Amino acid sequence: MNIFYRLLYYFQKRGFEVCRRIAERLGIRTRVVRTSFIYLTFVTLGFGFALYLFMAFWLRIKDLVYTKRTSVFDL
Repeated sequence: MNIFYRLLYYFQKRGFEVCRRIAERLGIRTRVVRTSFIYLTFVTLGFGFALYLFMAFWLRIKDLVYTKRTSVFDL
């Protein structure tokens, strides 16, 4: 059962990051984004989940390409 909780914690920590970042960008609550993805997944039989995975992949690539630099000399 301990492995189940560690796996659940991992997915909650990593998976909800996408919803949080989308909500911050749009200026709305994170809960609204999460429930929207859940409803979209049920209504469209998996399209919401595919969209969620695409957004997670895109945000990860964006983070790898664009990094915050504090000054000009951080090249």
